[in-house]
Amino acid sequence: MTVIKKVLVAGASGYLGRYAVNEFKGRGYFVRAMVRNPEKLKTAGPHGEPAVYDLIDEIVTGDVTSPESLNGVCKDIDIVFSALGLTSPHPQYTSYDVDYLGNKRILEQALAEKISRFIYVSVFNEDKMAEVLSIKAHELFVADLKKSGLSWAVIRPNGYFSDMGRFFSMAQSGHIFMVGEGKVKINPIHGADLAKVCVDAVDGESREIAVGGPDIYTFREVMELAFNACGKAPWITSLPLWLAEGGLMVTGLFNRNLADLLSFAVEALKFDHIAPAYGTRHLKEFFAELAAKKP
Repeated sequence: MTVIKKVLVAGASGYLGRYAVNEFKGRGYFVRAMVRNPEKLKTAGPHGEPAVYDLIDEIVTGDVTSPESLNGVCKDIDIVFSALGLTSPHPQYTSYDVDYLGNKRILEQALAEKISRFIYVSVFNEDKMAEVLSIKAHELFVADLKKSGLSWAVIRPNGYFSDMGRFFSMAQSGHIFMVGEGKVKINPIHGADLAKVCVDAVDGESREIAVGGPDIYTFREVMELAFNACGKAPWITSLPLWLAEGGLMVTGLFNRNLADLLSFAVEALKFDHIAPAYGTRHLKEFFAELAAKKP
């Protein structure tokens, strides 16, 4: 008799989380999704990620900043997959509260239930951005996961297509301010392709997996692709790096949480992010799909 494995997907309503739900379910897993707001799962996401509400076997409403809401979240679960992290500034919570402490609380539940494997999504080039607070939070958890005694995998994507989708939104407005000259290179990956890497990581030894998409672009080329998809002539204004860093310092005086998240974006524009290529989906096609959905 075939035994169906059960997976907990933490952060199931996010860009990667939705594709992970879809991929796990497509491979025959029982999927328990942990989200703060189940209603989000009923509609497609802003960057084309699918509605997955009807695919999920069990939904648990949990908030990692509220430990009592996580009780039993890993009960009868075989595998934990976490794409959980703070993606926008919060007036009360920081990356440390969510990316580190939040995932640590899930890990504690996983240890209590003796799950077989924990898969966590962190960041590529983390060693070059070690002083960025959001990176520190991710890596504090990675260290705890490695010391936990559980079998683990850490996925290190260099950038999602949804991140590039922000350039598309700016291109729609007709103008993009770019930090630096835009010569830094990246090969971002589509959520569906990345989800396959994540689910493949269920099997095998404890390891870290760096991953990017099939095409390498400079950031300027990404922006030009976005303008072309919008049917607009590229209008890109370059800002010196020192000006962006000065703006971060000023922002930090008024909104520390916003400055912490923006500091990742500024640091990431200082060097290339070329990771091992995987997948078949292309950024040009992604931008065309976004353009087709706009009124």
